[in-house]
Amino acid sequence: MAKMTAKDFINREDKYGAHNYHPIPVVLEKGEGVYVWDTDGKKYFDFLASYSAVNQGHCHPKIVKAMTDQVNKLTLTSRAFYNNALGEFEEYITNYFGYDKVLPMNSGAEADETALKLCRKWAYKVKGIADNQAKIIVCNGNFHGRTITIISLSSDPDAYKDYGPFTPGFEKIPYNDIDALEEALKDENVAGFLVEPIQAEAGVYVPDDGYIKKAYDLCKKNNVLFIADEVQTGLCRTGKMLACDYEGVKPDILVLGKALSGGMLPVSCVLADDEIMLTILPGEHGSTFGGNPVAAKVAIASLQVLKDENLAENAMKIGEIFRSQMRSIKSEMIGEVRGKGLLNAVVINPKNGKTAWDVCIALKENGIIAKPTHDHIIRFTPPLVITEEQMMEAIEIIKETFKDFV
Repeated sequence: MAKMTAKDFINREDKYGAHNYHPIPVVLEKGEGVYVWDTDGKKYFDFLASYSAVNQGHCHPKIVKAMTDQVNKLTLTSRAFYNNALGEFEEYITNYFGYDKVLPMNSGAEADETALKLCRKWAYKVKGIADNQAKIIVCNGNFHGRTITIISLSSDPDAYKDYGPFTPGFEKIPYNDIDALEEALKDENVAGFLVEPIQAEAGVYVPDDGYIKKAYDLCKKNNVLFIADEVQTGLCRTGKMLACDYEGVKPDILVLGKALSGGMLPVSCVLADDEIMLTILPGEHGSTFGGNPVAAKVAIASLQVLKDENLAENAMKIGEIFRSQMRSIKSEMIGEVRGKGLLNAVVINPKNGKTAWDVCIALKENGIIAKPTHDHIIRFTPPLVITEEQMMEAIEIIKETFKDFV
């Protein structure tokens, strides 16, 4: 049988898979640290890191070992029974972030759904809102996942068009607008405020300094839960363990995912204190795979790597170098450069019919893989293990790439 080419792999996906993605035309088969290799053996810098799921780098040996050790013993019990790994994870992560309880799930969307359900339960059982009257405030430009309820919160037509009717009980306000939040909180039926500390999918929109703290304080004043979706921004990506740490805010409900497993398998969770978490009773919420032994062991290892390797500090340092270097590039195609830590975006001004997609294709040819968001923005989010030397090498590739767009 003839060796399959990259085109063969792509054609097979197109033939048998749903067309709900538009990938960069590169077929990857191996990863290590900040690098990936395609089926032809070409090496690339990975500047997407699986949407920040591989903060610890591809195939980190300590995380691989934790996974393979557990896979050979026990993989799944469901939550119908106890297992000897879940409690270890629960103790570890609640101490790590300073919460009473954790509720493990799989995907980030499931974790956000769990947070919304917790908020509503708390609204009825603790705050005393009348049945079915609880409201949750969200922000325009948000991205919390792809379920029907979560797209009901979206202001992006690509996310919600042709999927209605939508879930009621949500009010959308402008992001980074404290006055709008203060006005919305006048409604006594508001139970929670769900927010990304930095809107990643929208194009790495960083709010004004003080926005998160002011929002948190307003929630406290009005007996409303502050819910932080840190699925992408958390776990050292922005130069702090959590993006909320920049303003000293501890969310009432914290949502984590992606890098919680170092990219090994879907692992997510919601953290909260007893007053909130214990409103959900046995049989009222769950997940067959949530809290499985492999996920538990992998998550512990993934969290430990973040601290052992000082990945928040590295993200802070290398991110500042990246933004400084990007702002020094003389190109009419480069608009705004924004971000924190190693969550960064470059706004692309189309030129001679060339867009952010064309830049990403050229980057791929030159040895960097990245992906546009919203057609005119490129996110640059490499694994947090990237060294200064590796970053400078990648920056030279980016600079040379932009020179070709004249």
